[in-house]
Amino acid sequence: MIGELSFGGVFVPTFLVLAVLAVALTGLLGRLLVLIGAYRTLAFRPLVDISLFALLLGLLVRLSAQWEPLP
Repeated sequence: MIGELSFGGVFVPTFLVLAVLAVALTGLLGRLLVLIGAYRTLAFRPLVDISLFALLLGLLVRLSAQWEPLP
């Protein structure tokens, strides 16, 4: 994983960018689960949301490790 990204000369930690992306994906996936009615079968919705966030963030970190620049 790259240490930081530059947006207009401002350095932003890669983990922060991945976390924001994971929050957005969690929101979209949560809406999809509401539409298909999956939340009715789950016991505690906030726990499911946090678990989805953790899984998506881990997946994004794992995928971003493959895109390291060559030395």
